[in-house]
Amino acid sequence: MVWFRRLTYSRFGEVLPFLCLKNLVTARDWNYETVSFTRRKGTMKRFTLFVTLLLCTAMLLPITANAAYYNTYNTVATLDNANNCYAAQGFAVGSTYAYSAKVNSDNTKAVIYRTKMSDGTTTLMTNGDNGSTYATYLGHANDLVLSTIDGNYYMFVVTMNSGSVSLVKLKYVGTKYYKVGTYTIKYNGSAKSMSGVKITKKDAKNIYFLFKSGGTFYKGSLPLTANSGTIEVTDGFKLNIKDAKVNGSTISNITSYAFQGFGYYNNTIYVPLTYKNISVILVYRNVSTASGTINADNNLSFRITSSTFPDLFEIEGVGIDQEGKLWFNTNRRTKPGDTAHDGVHYFNGFNAS
Repeated sequence: MVWFRRLTYSRFGEVLPFLCLKNLVTARDWNYETVSFTRRKGTMKRFTLFVTLLLCTAMLLPITANAAYYNTYNTVATLDNANNCYAAQGFAVGSTYAYSAKVNSDNTKAVIYRTKMSDGTTTLMTNGDNGSTYATYLGHANDLVLSTIDGNYYMFVVTMNSGSVSLVKLKYVGTKYYKVGTYTIKYNGSAKSMSGVKITKKDAKNIYFLFKSGGTFYKGSLPLTANSGTIEVTDGFKLNIKDAKVNGSTISNITSYAFQGFGYYNNTIYVPLTYKNISVILVYRNVSTASGTINADNNLSFRITSSTFPDLFEIEGVGIDQEGKLWFNTNRRTKPGDTAHDGVHYFNGFNAS
C-alpha cells in the first residue's frame, strides 16, 4: 500500500491542477487529503516517483509569458554613395519597393534609391525636374512616407528644417520623382522641425500625419490634394524609453541612444534607437488614442549588436510590408570613414500580420 498527499482546492471542493492556479490563490485555499492505493512492484514505484518529481518541479516554476525577441537580419541590398551622398537617412516601404534617402555631409544634396524587395535590385532614382540624380531641397531627409492619391504615387519627406520647407511632397513615376509641394510645420504658432513622419489615415478630404521630434510625437493634417500650406500640429504623446525592456531587460544607457525615423503599422509604431554598433527597435501600441507618456510593449523587441560592423550599426528607418515583414535601412561601418556597407535589410522570423 502506498500513501501520498493529494491537494484539494477548498473553494470548489474538487481536485484542480496546481500549476494552472498557483498564481491565482493562496496557500490557505489548499487542503491536504490522504489517499491510498495498492501498487504493483517496480513499474508503479518508478511511476509514482516520476509523478512526484514532476509535480514538485511544476510547483516551483513560475508561470511567465514568453516575450518575442528578434536579433538576426538578412541583407537584401547595399546602397551606393552617388553624388557623395554617403549617409543613409529616411526610409519607406511600399508594396513592391523600399525607398532609401542618403545625404552628403552638409545636407545640400540628397539621393533616393529604390530597392525591389523580392530580389534586391536597387536603382538610383532620377530627379525628373532637371534630369540629375539628386535633389537640393530635401535637407537631412530624415524620414519618408508613401501615399497614393487619386491614382498617383507620392512621397513625403521631412527635412529636419523649420520654415517653408519643413515637409516636401514628391510625385514619383517609376524611377523618376518630381517636386510638387512644400509645407510649413508649426506648433503653438511657431515653426517646428520634425525628424519623423508617417501617415495614419486618409479620408475623402484630408490626409492625417503623425510627426516626431526626438521622443515626442505630434498630430497634423492636410487637405488631401494640397501642394502647399501650413500644418498646425497638436500634441500627441511622448515615449517612455527608460523603462522599455529589450529581451526582458531595460537598457542602462538608453538615454545615450540616438533617435532616428520610425515605422507605423496597424496603430503601432516601431521606433529605432542606436548607440555605436547596437541598434534596438522599441514597439508602442494603440497610438491613435495615446496621450501623455506611453510605455513600450515589453513582450516584443528587436536588437542588433554587430561584431561585423563594430564602429557603427545604425538603423535609420523602418517599415512593414504587406506581408508583415519588418524592413529597415542602415549606416554600417567597420571603421571610421567606411561608407561601403549601408544597406536594406529585414528581420528574420518576424511577422506583424
